[in-house]
Amino acid sequence: MTTRNASFQQWQALLTNRTKRQRAGEFLVQGVRPITLAAEYGWEIRTLIYSDRAALSSWARDLLSATGAQRVAMAPELVAELAGKDSAELTAVVGLPDEAELGSLPADPHLLVVVFDRPSTPGNIGTIVRSADAFGASAVIITGHAADPFDPQSVRASTGSLFALPVLRADSHREVLSWVAGLRAAGLPVRVAGTDEHGTAELAAYDLTGPHVVVIGNETGGLSAGWREAADVLLRIPITGAASSLNAATAATVVLYEAVRQRSHQ
Repeated sequence: MTTRNASFQQWQALLTNRTKRQRAGEFLVQGVRPITLAAEYGWEIRTLIYSDRAALSSWARDLLSATGAQRVAMAPELVAELAGKDSAELTAVVGLPDEAELGSLPADPHLLVVVFDRPSTPGNIGTIVRSADAFGASAVIITGHAADPFDPQSVRASTGSLFALPVLRADSHREVLSWVAGLRAAGLPVRVAGTDEHGTAELAAYDLTGPHVVVIGNETGGLSAGWREAADVLLRIPITGAASSLNAATAATVVLYEAVRQRSHQ
């Protein structure tokens, strides 16, 4: 491919247009680790794009031969346009997954789910997914009007964890709370812990060893009123210095680390 034909324009639109990603049922993935994990975890790799003038690494050659994806050799300048950088060896067009239901999550006594309430920054979604994967969370749930987990910034920030961990969508807090109520009715004592700089319980003093849903608020507005009312506890992370608060993804990482630290000492 040497021209910006219809296929190229469609792939280029996937970088910036959420509606077109949803209509096409696919998104772009770049980077060795994300593409490798997409393949390892069985995601549908539809197309692999590479430069028609560069020698391919053994990793790229193996991937091209191992998948049934369409292979497109493209002019280097077009590859750079899609990748956003000249050094990208492969760009993968990956099919969007079917929407998973909350009920598909196991009723695990070690349940640790992160809810991100109305996130507006795709990079923060990817970073939280990466931390949730690193610290053994069961899933990440995105609620309300939110940025797209399959935006290139989110995919890149997750460094491939997006393919290894369930990332679910819920229209509102009510949908999540209905799922929690079902788990409780079945005998699993799930607690909902919100995070807030003025929370009543200090993080390190709160018991996170049981099944929990941890809720992280919007980057600007914090938790919604609905989540504040529904939370069994509001946790605060003590901070010092000139900072008034932590970034949402940073706060989620701190809470996840504390949960794992406590659980490792059970």
